[in-house]
Amino acid sequence: MAGSALKTGTIVSMRFVVAAPVAGVVHSLQDKKNHPIDSKLSGDGADLIFDFGIRVAPGPRFLGEHVRSEGPERRFVYICVGKSAGDPSSCWSRRMKIDIHDVPAALLEQALKGQTLVASIPGTATDGTPSCATVRPRSWSVE
Repeated sequence: MAGSALKTGTIVSMRFVVAAPVAGVVHSLQDKKNHPIDSKLSGDGADLIFDFGIRVAPGPRFLGEHVRSEGPERRFVYICVGKSAGDPSSCWSRRMKIDIHDVPAALLEQALKGQTLVASIPGTATDGTPSCATVRPRSWSVE
């Protein structure tokens, strides 16, 4: 990934689609100050869509208001669930940790050229409760 645009970071559009979340549970993105933002209610269990931007610098390095880090390479974004998402009446207080450092290189290249990088994320765990902890996208694509 060469080029002067990457020296300071090129903005890449991202979309997280939380597929089939538990009905009636609030979800939100989380910023670096641990505040929930862009809260959405799953209502009838319909997919929830979160659009946001990240900066991609050489390496690639992922930066931005939603990007968190762990160690020298791991980069991820949190999706909050229930109380963590700003719903004080919820019986859930969880976060989903979505890794972005391992996005397929070919898709990242397309996103750097202006397409939106899309992750489909399971909203319900195998036990029927809201997904939490590290949640692997079902798929990555570009639009």
